[in-house]
Amino acid sequence: MDFTDKVIIVTGASSGIGAAAAVNFAELGCGQLTIVGRNVDKLQETANKILAVNGKAPLQLKADMANEEDVKRIVQETLGKFGKINVLVNNAGVLETGTIENTSLEQYDRVMNTNIRAVYQLTMIAVPELIKTKGSIVNVSSVNGIRSFPGVLAYNISKAAVDQFTRCVALELALKGVRCNSVNPGVIITEIHKRGGMDEATYAKFLEHSRSTHALGRPGQVEEVTAAIAFLASEKASFITGASLPVDGGRHAMCPR
Repeated sequence: MDFTDKVIIVTGASSGIGAAAAVNFAELGCGQLTIVGRNVDKLQETANKILAVNGKAPLQLKADMANEEDVKRIVQETLGKFGKINVLVNNAGVLETGTIENTSLEQYDRVMNTNIRAVYQLTMIAVPELIKTKGSIVNVSSVNGIRSFPGVLAYNISKAAVDQFTRCVALELALKGVRCNSVNPGVIITEIHKRGGMDEATYAKFLEHSRSTHALGRPGQVEEVTAAIAFLASEKASFITGASLPVDGGRHAMCPR
């Protein structure tokens, strides 16, 4: 996999899977990266790692994915600096807990606006450029998009929407040479669950419980997801489109009784 001369946008690149994906693309030769995030300090940390890998500073953009003007600016500034777009990685996402009995509409809107509406908007804006380069889109979904879990209702719905979006866009753009796929991680060790409301003790129990909910007997590491992202974005996956690839230690195949 070689991303030399490719221009890649990664959203949610200030931490977790997005940060690791951006660094991995740099390791695979990409010297024209746009990294997007809300936390400027954390985004700078990602930029520093990229710079250490290839000596080339990425374009750093602070953006709230729920803000339409911020999303427009991602494409505008990327084209202004690099002149094209080859790969779009829609990774930014939020997690909030709640059931049908206690998830407010405000929570629902926050989750849906970031996890699917922003993905729709950014992809829509980037598509004309991706058609020019016969590029690739990789959406970061979740095992929650292909299986049902209680307690995170809005998140489940948003990720199911991401998977349907992936398949529809793949069909719409296939004859124009643009591929669109998603990765569906299981429990990956990042900060998203803590940001979603878990304290340290609850998170520790959650990770321990993941040993029994994943067939491989453990939660995953970000590098295991970013390897799949890079593969789907690359020419190695040239005959793959419309796929939702579980990177979940077999969790999607489990039916606990």
